[in-house]
Amino acid sequence: MDKTHAGGCLCGALRYEVSEPPLRLTWCTCRFCQKMTGTPMNALAGFSGSAFRLVSGAPRTYTHVSEGSGKEIHLKSCPTCSTTTYLELERFPGFTAVMTGTLDDPDWFDRTPENAKYIFTECAQKGTLVQAGFPVYAQHATDLAGTPKDPAVYDHHHLVHA
Repeated sequence: MDKTHAGGCLCGALRYEVSEPPLRLTWCTCRFCQKMTGTPMNALAGFSGSAFRLVSGAPRTYTHVSEGSGKEIHLKSCPTCSTTTYLELERFPGFTAVMTGTLDDPDWFDRTPENAKYIFTECAQKGTLVQAGFPVYAQHATDLAGTPKDPAVYDHHHLVHA
């Protein structure tokens, strides 16, 4: 990658940069992400920790224990405007997940079936649509030991809980 890409909170007090494309993109429809974002799904771009750099501000941290894994999720948000900009996961050390809506240009990287997936669709709200050709998981994409699960892949856009 020839340049960094920046992002931050709504008021601009908390700013970050990423220096490489995301390792993966996850659309998560779990109840935690629904409550955290106030929306039907969360879009998270995952970066190696070395590719993420906090540029300005000091985030407030809220630590939540995942009901599924029992591991801590560290939400990083602006103490002024309360925007959650990124999170760190005890389950995946050395990994930073950025809320894609906080990127200055959220469209600078591609979303393909090779780098993106839907997870926790068993918790998705009625009417949630998943794109054709993308991996879809009822829960996590791996079990707690890290063994990959087999996804569903639909040949047409799929309405969850129709």
